[in-house]
Amino acid sequence: MAEHEMSRRGFLEKTGVALAATAVGMTAKSYARVLGANDRINIGLLGCGSRSRGHRRMVKMSEKDMNLRISAVCDIWKINRQRAADDVKEKFGYTPKMFKYSEDMLAMPDLDAVMIATGDHQHAKLLAQVVQAGKDCYCEKPMANTLEEAKLARDAVLNSDQVVQMGSQWVSDPYQHKVREIIRSGKLGQITKIEQVWNYNGHRWHNPNDPDIKMIREEDTDWVRWLLGRPYIPFDPQVYFEFRIYREFSGGITDQWMSHAIGLVNFYMDADFPTSMVANGGIFAWHDTRQNPDTFQALATYDDKQFLYSYSTSFGNGYGSYTRIMGKEGTLVAQGGEGSPRWFFFREGKDSFDPNLGLSKEALRKGELITLPGHEGEIPPTHQSDDSKYHLDNWITHIRSRDKWTNGHIYTGYWHSVGIIMATRAYREGKKLYWDREKEEIVDTPVRS
Repeated sequence: MAEHEMSRRGFLEKTGVALAATAVGMTAKSYARVLGANDRINIGLLGCGSRSRGHRRMVKMSEKDMNLRISAVCDIWKINRQRAADDVKEKFGYTPKMFKYSEDMLAMPDLDAVMIATGDHQHAKLLAQVVQAGKDCYCEKPMANTLEEAKLARDAVLNSDQVVQMGSQWVSDPYQHKVREIIRSGKLGQITKIEQVWNYNGHRWHNPNDPDIKMIREEDTDWVRWLLGRPYIPFDPQVYFEFRIYREFSGGITDQWMSHAIGLVNFYMDADFPTSMVANGGIFAWHDTRQNPDTFQALATYDDKQFLYSYSTSFGNGYGSYTRIMGKEGTLVAQGGEGSPRWFFFREGKDSFDPNLGLSKEALRKGELITLPGHEGEIPPTHQSDDSKYHLDNWITHIRSRDKWTNGHIYTGYWHSVGIIMATRAYREGKKLYWDREKEEIVDTPVRS
């Protein structure tokens, strides 16, 4: 058997906790390159589906001023990796190397960094593998959707010298930094409640006419590798592409939307873990093949910071998305859902607010519009692209300085993972759950301080 086949089999056998220590036999010392301040950074794309298209757009935006090159693309499905290579050729004017397996791409000695855009259930183990190979990593959220894998990824990164950025791009957005600055200034007074309502009307993550589902063949991919340690089921093209609606591979709303949401709450409040979590919801709007809820609400406490956190999403109605941060002296409100930069400040007891006032004169008159220096008088939109140059550039700058504490550093990934795992489990188990900080466990009874 060829040496690389042995490595591949070994990787499959080590997709548990041992991966952080052994991975595929690579070390940071053997593969890390020493980069000068202006050296080109060679990036590999791991997972070449829809989100990877956004990664390519981000790299294109920063290609020249940050001196970047996409040197390789990797996907176990041959169609995806060919599409990615063709897209790189079109956007950048060169053809990257193509790989089916991550360990083969990671063996490239001149590869500096990897951007992970695979399935939710694959992120943590692949992040561990990448940093063990001595490569810096940009990892899409959620970092993990099981507690064991969250700890695996965290420990692998902390035991490496690698610079990691979680794909929670809003923590690099200037408007969200402005919101945190206002909170830290004390302008709102003591904050006791944060509400996030992010809605959408549509059968999210399910496309009954997806051509890829009809196109893929088991022999053109590696189904066991795709499962990556989850319980074996026969090859299913629908699960392969629509994993977000299936329980074994994703929490759905919690993994995809609440990971952004709770990550922002942690960012605004300089917080880490919820103390307690309850959740409810169901499949009410879209009775298709989904196993995860299309309507969901979670309620958490942060006892150390003394506030209540409410998160809610409906896929059966798109009305009235907002974020509201409520303090004794005032309230900050964002019109719009995830990443909205349109924020207003309202003084407690003096201003009234309807979150759906839009751009009416009443809203502009009663609230103080939050703007950035040099943008006074401009009314921000309620939506921004997920493809954030700010966030990518923050990662690249830290790669060059070797400062591990990016805006989306490894602890932010661990914190949001714990929060969404608690929410998913609370919904599925019908329990109020608690976080035991000392034991790092999710438990059924309150933890005495």
